[in-house]
Amino acid sequence: MKLAARVLLGFLAGLALWWWATPAYNRLLAGMAEGAIRVFERPRATRLYAVERRLVIDRADFPSTSDRPSLPVDDLTFDVILFLSLAATTRGLLRDRAIRGVAVSLLVLFALHVLAVVANVEAFYATRLGAWSAAHYGPFSRNLWATAMHFWRFVGCYAAAFLLWWFLVRAAPAAPTASGAPSGRSSSRAASAGGPSRASRPRGKG
Repeated sequence: MKLAARVLLGFLAGLALWWWATPAYNRLLAGMAEGAIRVFERPRATRLYAVERRLVIDRADFPSTSDRPSLPVDDLTFDVILFLSLAATTRGLLRDRAIRGVAVSLLVLFALHVLAVVANVEAFYATRLGAWSAAHYGPFSRNLWATAMHFWRFVGCYAAAFLLWWFLVRAAPAAPTASGAPSGRSSSRAASAGGPSRASRPRGKG
């Protein structure tokens, strides 16, 4: 199959996975990111939940009458499309080792997506809640979370997809073929068969 066709198939597979799985995937991300944030915050007030393709940020100490902010999640997870497009360019993608590389890469992407959600929520807390942000986040932590948020959106999501493909899928070694073994055995048998014939020489008289 030509390279362009493989890229197109990988792109379509990634697009379908990303589009149709996003609502359920966002719920999973919300649960994992909420747990990660609550481990380090005191008091444990963060509540995250997914509504369609957005992530709603709630806190136990928010006024009950205030609006709940939300963040788009699509631009944090669309790198799966890029990754599967790159993976599709790999020859022998259906080899066992390449398939395992794809599976491991998707698990790594999931962990990175959780961290990206954490960075976005923390950046929201640190920079967009006015006096509350200033009271709970110092200059260093504000810059740290804002940088992490922008890094993932503009660099990290692309770099992660490329590096995972390069090191875990493209570099997967080819499985040894079965054709080499019989040929080796047959050649050894031929050599052993030819040995005595070369050794048998007509003896000289006397």
